[in-house]
Amino acid sequence: MINIVILAAGMGKRMHSDLPKVLHKLAGKPLVSYVIATARELLSDKLCVVYGHGGEQVPTQLAAPDIQFIKQEFQLGTGHAVQQALPFLNEALPTLILFGDVPLFKLSSLQKIIAAAGREKLGIITFNAMDMVGYGHIVRENGKPDGNILAIVEHKDATAEQRAISEVNTGIMVAPTIKLKQWLSALSNNNAQNEYYLTEVIAKAVEDNVEIIATQSEFWETIGVNNKKDLTELERFYQRNLGEALLEKGVTLIDSRRIDIRGNLQCGRDVIIDIDCIFEGDVTLEDGVRIDAHCIIKNAHIAKNSHIKPFCHIEESTVGAASEIGPYARLRPGTELSEEVHIGNFVEVKKSKMGAHSKANHLAYIGDTIIGKRVNMGAGTITCNYDGINKFQTIIEDDAFIGSDSQLIAPVTVGRGATLGAGTTLSKDAPAGQLTVSRVKQVSIADWARPIKK
Repeated sequence: MINIVILAAGMGKRMHSDLPKVLHKLAGKPLVSYVIATARELLSDKLCVVYGHGGEQVPTQLAAPDIQFIKQEFQLGTGHAVQQALPFLNEALPTLILFGDVPLFKLSSLQKIIAAAGREKLGIITFNAMDMVGYGHIVRENGKPDGNILAIVEHKDATAEQRAISEVNTGIMVAPTIKLKQWLSALSNNNAQNEYYLTEVIAKAVEDNVEIIATQSEFWETIGVNNKKDLTELERFYQRNLGEALLEKGVTLIDSRRIDIRGNLQCGRDVIIDIDCIFEGDVTLEDGVRIDAHCIIKNAHIAKNSHIKPFCHIEESTVGAASEIGPYARLRPGTELSEEVHIGNFVEVKKSKMGAHSKANHLAYIGDTIIGKRVNMGAGTITCNYDGINKFQTIIEDDAFIGSDSQLIAPVTVGRGATLGAGTTLSKDAPAGQLTVSRVKQVSIADWARPIKK
């Protein structure tokens, strides 16, 4: 067990936003939510999130029974932020300190430093940077790579010699809680930023003859966000990793750099995904599914061998096997399609069920409707399900044929095998097996003249 403190109080001035930095989204989720998810896997005794900038937005969005939210009224540095959490920590356990704007640390990297530090040592995670600007430099005894760690010097406060040190601090730290309290109480803000640096506890540990352990991480784990440019670069990096993982599992991506996964995407065998598709929430693509370019799919299940054509929007819907959707189709929440259903261009379906082999190929609106098997919905057909206050259901039974430009005013039922003639406005049930037509008499006026513009 371990105490965990996540620092999430930074103002993020360079984000130029009223939204706290840690709530800006990576792949559809707040940055800090990744850190919290990893922290939960470490079996913490106490999970604390220190927030400040942005008022109550952080605890409001992230509220959970296992998180202790602590407000830092004034942002006076990382050391000061950790001080706010001290009264809530179990002194018998070590404390791990994480950062809400550094979301990609691997669980294994954190487990490694926790195990190395144990309950008596101070542990930090470092990496070798190509560009050291903005990082804290690791100062070791005699300047040797394996020398004892003496201090971490922030770049702004470092000498020219210290700035040449490529081993830098990630900010991740694990320390004995009782010692941490002592060290933090002795911090000074006599530095370029006039802040209380958490990194100063390294020198305090040296003074107390506490052994300092360092483990190394991969560079990509350490990527933090300071501005919108950083956020964009991190997004592309993260999405590229997700794309490469799909490729390794056998998914065909036409361009692995042009896919966005903002949730959990599960793919079967022989799935093909074209460019610029967005997957949100929980999406399942079964074997043989093909997703063409520029589709947005959210919380949906697409059964095997279905083909989603370009520019479709599918949300909280189920598509049956071997169905064809689009192009330019929209399936809204509550849509359930059986096998071999065809939904064509500029067709919108909402909270409706369609039976096997039914089709609506052109320019239709289907809302609050139950459609049976082998039903044809003609071009321009709409179900009039809303009277301005209440919504009503339309039922269309098996083998019905709905002619083009028909309006079905719910609640209404079209019987099995019935046919509606083109242009019908149906306000009463259509009997099974019969033709129902609703039209005004066609009239031609011989002496009529088209108006002339004055």
